[in-house]
Amino acid sequence: MILFLAGTSDARALAIELKNANYELVATVVTDNAAGELMKAGIDVKVGRLTEEDMLLYIRNNYIQAIVDASHPFAEEASRNAMSAASQADIPYIRYERESQTFDYDKMQIVNSYEQAAEVAATKKGVVMLTTGSKTLQVFTEKLLHLPDVRLIARMLPRLDNMEKCQQLGLPQKNIIAIQGPFTREFDRALYKQYGVIVMVTKESGKVGSVDEKVEAAKELGLDIIIIGRPKIDYGHVHSTFSGVLEEVNKAINK
Repeated sequence: MILFLAGTSDARALAIELKNANYELVATVVTDNAAGELMKAGIDVKVGRLTEEDMLLYIRNNYIQAIVDASHPFAEEASRNAMSAASQADIPYIRYERESQTFDYDKMQIVNSYEQAAEVAATKKGVVMLTTGSKTLQVFTEKLLHLPDVRLIARMLPRLDNMEKCQQLGLPQKNIIAIQGPFTREFDRALYKQYGVIVMVTKESGKVGSVDEKVEAAKELGLDIIIIGRPKIDYGHVHSTFSGVLEEVNKAINK
């Protein structure tokens, strides 16, 4: 049995590949929506955030032979918990991660953290569009909401908890774009123009995360771009292809 960390569209596709290769797996996801997509494919799912202790207990109680971590490139805590639990249980940890992207644009700044991104955005004037989700929204509202020359627009998934968080943080309803992607370059461009965006903030999530569409649309309009670089984590065994993961799983389970 494989413990599979999921939550993205390419993670779902990889889980199906493993299932089709006759591997038993249980996927862990954070949201019910992500769980539904996996269950449609006939994959067992465990919903909710797992601590290191939760993972270790689950591994020992369910005869888990390996962990495949296909979580989002910015799900740093989940990956660290999985690596530690795998080490303590003495089972293989295998990481799947989308390939990184590079962009050539003189109005782009790459930063190392959400805090640094908020600090850079605070030096700008005009409309700042945040496309980094709701998890770290407070970092930006604390820095930007009180500034008289900055309007913060947050684009995020249309979930009730996200809307409640926006309300708690004081983000006006008119500054919330609740919508689920992926989006085309044309859609992103129209959205930037509609809101008069000057600065776009995103994460280096990879092509599957539609970062290139967001960036290319912003470049066409001459916007400033702030990109948050991926966390620096030593995963050990890392693969950017499904075939690489399958080969590693085969070695780990059938050795």
